[in-house]
Amino acid sequence: MTHFLFDGFDTAPVTILLAHGAGASMDSPSMAATAKALAAAGFQVARFEFHYMAARRYGHRKPPPRAETVNPEYIKAIADLRAKGVTGKLIIGGKSMGGRVASMVADEMFEKGDSAGLVCLGYPFHPPAKPEQLRTKHLLGLKTPTLMFQGTRDELGTKDEVATYGLSDAIEMIWLEDGDHDLKPRKAISGFSTADHLGTMAERVKAWAEGL
Repeated sequence: MTHFLFDGFDTAPVTILLAHGAGASMDSPSMAATAKALAAAGFQVARFEFHYMAARRYGHRKPPPRAETVNPEYIKAIADLRAKGVTGKLIIGGKSMGGRVASMVADEMFEKGDSAGLVCLGYPFHPPAKPEQLRTKHLLGLKTPTLMFQGTRDELGTKDEVATYGLSDAIEMIWLEDGDHDLKPRKAISGFSTADHLGTMAERVKAWAEGL
């Protein structure tokens, strides 16, 4: 059974399932702050870890696997979440690699009625310094309603780069000023804090989810 960390109330009408990025656990400060911002907007948030990350807690230092190899783990997390009695509307997503994995199973889950939408935070459109190695093929025909939040300083997908990708019309891009790959801005330059951007993210997700 998948282990979850929950934020928010179990009576919330919408639950958001979040997976972590390649290098940080589900209880990292960034993931915790994201979950708390979404919970404050009225969602129940469930976080989980892929097996390689969970193994690190027991001293097994495994590198991140190829993202597509953990697709079954995400699908199982959805089933395990339902088995725990979580009902109502479910949105899947995650941070960086976690959002990428969610995006690869999104249409299957959406078509089966197992999820209502997808939220990606800092999508890794390509590896660092390798803009030619795109991770967008499955995004071109994506049918699942999707929000992607990207910092304007994110080196894994700049605004100019993303504009050329021909992404599905189901995807709405939200650009957060001066945010890096963790959506963190330089407050002295942008006038925004990470909390500001997370608050904006949560409110945008809330308004969008009401229309799903």
